[in-house]
Amino acid sequence: MSGVRQQIVARDEDGMRLDRWFSVHFPQIGFGHLQKILRSGQVRVDGGRVKANARLVSGQVVRIPPVEPAPDRVAGVPDSKDAQFLRELILYEDDDLYVFNKPHGLASQGGSGTKRHMDGLLKSLTGRDGEAPRLVHRLDRDTSGCLVVAKTRAAATHFGAVFSSRSARKIYWAVVAGNPTPRQGRISCFLAKQQKGDGDGEQMVVVSNGTPGAVHSMTHYSVTDTASRRFAWVTLKPVTGRTHQLRVHMAELGTPIIDDPRYFNIENWQPAPGLGEGLHLHARRISLPLRDGSRLDISAPLPPHMQQSFDALGFDAERYDVQDVDPETA
Repeated sequence: MSGVRQQIVARDEDGMRLDRWFSVHFPQIGFGHLQKILRSGQVRVDGGRVKANARLVSGQVVRIPPVEPAPDRVAGVPDSKDAQFLRELILYEDDDLYVFNKPHGLASQGGSGTKRHMDGLLKSLTGRDGEAPRLVHRLDRDTSGCLVVAKTRAAATHFGAVFSSRSARKIYWAVVAGNPTPRQGRISCFLAKQQKGDGDGEQMVVVSNGTPGAVHSMTHYSVTDTASRRFAWVTLKPVTGRTHQLRVHMAELGTPIIDDPRYFNIENWQPAPGLGEGLHLHARRISLPLRDGSRLDISAPLPPHMQQSFDALGFDAERYDVQDVDPETA
């Protein structure tokens, strides 16, 4: 067990919440334990007591009580299995960021009952300076594809602004039940989070403007190919980035995404033989400005369950190369 130590807040950590700072430097200290040692005064900033949501200022001194080494790590060496797993998912890497092909079924962040997630795994890629990569946007647990992760706090600030200003252009692919009408269009509506009728959590629903908690959402869509009238391969270009936006929008058109556990609402549905199992929504491509002024444009291959369905339905991903479509002008 390490003894009491004093650590200075770095310049690029200015404004970081204390709990986030601890998760970067001391991932072995869970949030509950952090709250406990904060309440008892074992953690102090510039000699004073603080709360978990306190914002740090560069140059401040944080007192850290004796802590156990991070489990499965030796002398700060990252867990090799997690690091190797992540490195196999890398689509692009430079000094500022990673772009991962996030697998279907892996959450972006932790939550109730979620122990394995991208945010936690990223600590295995902590650099020599002790700084762990951080998420700058999110994908649903069951959505696969391009996920951007910043390597440094400065890069996170830049890419956070990119996503907030909608300078990042995103293309998703989905397989839906039925054929959207018209074949190309725009979905614009207000969404709000509401409790599900069965009491099992919350979901997003379409509401009128002025409803408490309502936020505007917009998506451009086009039908890329169809398999009779029962299935369609749809290309989606979100303008806004609301929770479950694409899933709600497709359901609102009457063509929900295949295997959507929350928004698939077709009664007596009979799936076709040979389809893969899992939400058929994939963050296929992302284009965004880098800090040097150039623009990154990267695409992710389909996950296995969607490739299985493409093969079963006769959809040819190579025939309609995503690089042929400019997300800035489409």
